[in-house]
Amino acid sequence: MVFLNESTDRPFLLTGFPGLENSHPLISILFCVLYLIAIMGNITILVIIRVEPSLHTPMYLFLSMLAASDLGLCATTLPTLLKLFWFHTREIDFDACLTQMFFIHVFSLMESGILLSMAFDRYVAISNPLRYTTILTNPTIVKIGVGLLFRAVAVILPGPFLIKRLRFCKANVLSHSYCLHPDIIKLSCSDHRINSIYGLIIILITFGLDSVLILLSYLKILITVLGIASREEQFKALNTCVSHVCAVLLVYVPMLGVSIIHRFGKHVPPVVHIIMGYVYLLVPPVLNPVVYCIKTREIRTRILGNLLKP
Repeated sequence: MVFLNESTDRPFLLTGFPGLENSHPLISILFCVLYLIAIMGNITILVIIRVEPSLHTPMYLFLSMLAASDLGLCATTLPTLLKLFWFHTREIDFDACLTQMFFIHVFSLMESGILLSMAFDRYVAISNPLRYTTILTNPTIVKIGVGLLFRAVAVILPGPFLIKRLRFCKANVLSHSYCLHPDIIKLSCSDHRINSIYGLIIILITFGLDSVLILLSYLKILITVLGIASREEQFKALNTCVSHVCAVLLVYVPMLGVSIIHRFGKHVPPVVHIIMGYVYLLVPPVLNPVVYCIKTREIRTRILGNLLKP
């Protein structure tokens, strides 16, 4: 087996749906619709929050961050997907692949951190409503956003450099129409245990820790709500968390599924890997705006108000 001295000597090959190449243009219609819903939905949320002064509160500022990260995921994955499904162009340059991988994981990690911040926001709003606006001031929210961005970049940045040190042989076909860290290192001919350990550590100290803290936040919220005497007030307090709980499930369930399949699903049919990959990247950006528009009265009212203006 011949190793490549330089990783950049050969491009990777993207994969759509093997065996359905002739149907790729037709399949692309579904993806275009999903991306259009995701882009328009998240832009609508950003615009509504931007133009409505009454929505310049911590909850909606965090929601605008979530919408921005969803748009980032769409912008990162859409070009290669369209290039593959519309023009049957499978090749992607090695460095371009690493760049796409970097931004996909940065935006995913940002999304996880924002969901944690939103859980903290709900906890403060319910457990200490009188100090809510003094604890979560606008400068504090900006610092949280910058901190989440710095965390995401800092923990993902070593990934491309660790991959650069690997050697790749003849196998260069990726499992998806975009580049993911576990997918790339599987193609390496050299020892990639360091990369696997690095990926596992990142998952544990970021997504794992975030999910535990989100769970603890909601346990504290539940304890606080159960201490409220009125059933009506309990329902009202919990109702403010429904949208966020749905967003958490939309992000973490597909993410957990993809991680399990990549690490333990060696005998799972390839189509399952492919579908789960698209679910992981497309479901949150598509459904998050839908959930918040349906479940959040303030956003729904303003959207309908703008649509019904003469």
